[in-house]
Amino acid sequence: MSLVRTTPPRPVEVTTVFPELAPLARPALRLHPRPGLPSVRDSSVGGPLLWPAEEPWPHCEDAHLHVDTGFRRSPTEVRLRRRLSRWCPEGQTPTLTSEEEALEERNAAWLAERLEAGPPGPAECPVPMLPVAQLYLRDVPLLQPPGQADLLQILWCPYEHDPHYKPATALFWRSAAEVGDVLATPPEPYEADYPGYVPEQCVLAPEAITDYPNLLDLSPELRLVLGDWSRWQAAGADVDSSYAEDPHEFYMTHLGQAPGWKVGGWPPWGRTDPNPRYCAVCEAQMIPLLTIASFESNGDESLSWVPQEDQAAASSDCAHQDVSQPTRVEVGSTDNMQIYVCPTSPQHPHTDLIQ
Repeated sequence: MSLVRTTPPRPVEVTTVFPELAPLARPALRLHPRPGLPSVRDSSVGGPLLWPAEEPWPHCEDAHLHVDTGFRRSPTEVRLRRRLSRWCPEGQTPTLTSEEEALEERNAAWLAERLEAGPPGPAECPVPMLPVAQLYLRDVPLLQPPGQADLLQILWCPYEHDPHYKPATALFWRSAAEVGDVLATPPEPYEADYPGYVPEQCVLAPEAITDYPNLLDLSPELRLVLGDWSRWQAAGADVDSSYAEDPHEFYMTHLGQAPGWKVGGWPPWGRTDPNPRYCAVCEAQMIPLLTIASFESNGDESLSWVPQEDQAAASSDCAHQDVSQPTRVEVGSTDNMQIYVCPTSPQHPHTDLIQ
């Protein structure tokens, strides 16, 4: 893969200041999705899948919430509307293609029909699922596939589901070499609950990092140690004195779990306290597989987690969204979806959680 992204060095080597954290270090891969045109042979977010032509495309058979979100549109329309709203210099309007001009006309007609018809009815079932991620083992060696599999494909249903108001997810492991003819035109759902459930096509730049826990995953004793400002000072850590009253904030902003789309590592928490997941088959405690993030950085003004190659773009109105929200995915209230798998067998049912 030619795309390269590099996380800046952390402002402090945290295990030098707090050796107690060293046993908690975990390997992770920041995926760094960026807008592009991946093929079925590429690892991607929202890209085309290497899906066998003879294998049925996955559909969601679950019941769907019958709530008028006010945002329901087809995936094709969602993507085209994003192109219409793309940034352009002040005082200028984007030059529209004939396809985009036709879209604007369809939008006006669609809004008029919707006002006349009232709220939409139940989603048509079964609902074709949308590609979320395709990860090849060669690009993401942290994957632990079953047997001879070397490819993971993740899809979801773009409707919210009871009881946790999130898309239903599906995982498929396969051997890329065993795929012959590829499904050329997968079915798409008639509509999506929210635009944030329609990922943009992105290529990846996987980067190996060392990940440290969210503050909530630490023991009370270790949290107390991290909150001791004198300990940071005694170690000679170059930390702005503005954090003296709350060293925990510095740890969470710059040193704890890396933000963004990520394989492995530590999960994000915040909506709830740590919530261990257990395998429905063998009751083993499940491990984080993939973080599906609404945003790539944690929003701090120092741009601490923004890759070195994107620092200039992150400060530009023109390119900012390609860096901060390249996939255009939003889950929950701009939260993260965490996919968990069983460490005993990746073929056991997975689970997911919004945080």
